[in-house]
Amino acid sequence: MSESTATSCVLIPCSETERWAVPQACLAEIQVVNSTSEDPPPAISWRGREVPVLDRGEGGEVPWAERRIGTGLVAIFLGREESECEYWGVAIRGQGLTVASLVPADINDASSEAADDASSAFIYNDVLYQVPDLDGLQKHIAANLAAA
Repeated sequence: MSESTATSCVLIPCSETERWAVPQACLAEIQVVNSTSEDPPPAISWRGREVPVLDRGEGGEVPWAERRIGTGLVAIFLGREESECEYWGVAIRGQGLTVASLVPADINDASSEAADDASSAFIYNDVLYQVPDLDGLQKHIAANLAAA
């Protein structure tokens, strides 16, 4: 990527300590889910499909849903068609969901701080973002579904 090339990423807060950066093309939709629970459901109904939901903030301090309005957000990811779960979601916890046009000059490599299930990490606006291994996460979710 050249210095003048920007990459459009969705920045997703997943927990009080984990934020993801994913290419916009990987997302199918951000789904609003009616709920007053502080934790997301294990799956949601989306466009006639049952979609498993990954919760990276389980047991943390940041609630999933906004109690006063009774809704929570789930980012729906496009997966591999041959998988047990063609689509899967991640619960959005906290503030900071946004789309950013990232250029190399605006980010600092932090690959040494990448989580085990991330392919890379970087710092943008003084915040650490993980680049999740979306294929690996989908395989893990599919394996859990097959075992259930």
